[in-house]
Amino acid sequence: MQYRTKGVCSSLINYEIKDGKLHNVSFQGGCNGNLKGIGKLVEGMDPKDVIERLEGTTCGFKNTSCPDQLAKALKESLQA
Repeated sequence: MQYRTKGVCSSLINYEIKDGKLHNVSFQGGCNGNLKGIGKLVEGMDPKDVIERLEGTTCGFKNTSCPDQLAKALKESLQA
């Protein structure tokens, strides 16, 4: 799945949900090391748990962040 981000440095999030678990999260653009770390930390987690942990995270003066955008992407996927 792909999600086009809004209001952050990364432009795109790629991820898969298989058997109710999150896999292969990758970000295009943004803070490369931090975003790779997020991908590794959420690997194999239930998307609902990821949403609960990351939703509402801000970055500097922005009212969103790359982790918050991942939460938004997952919420959108679960509603589909």
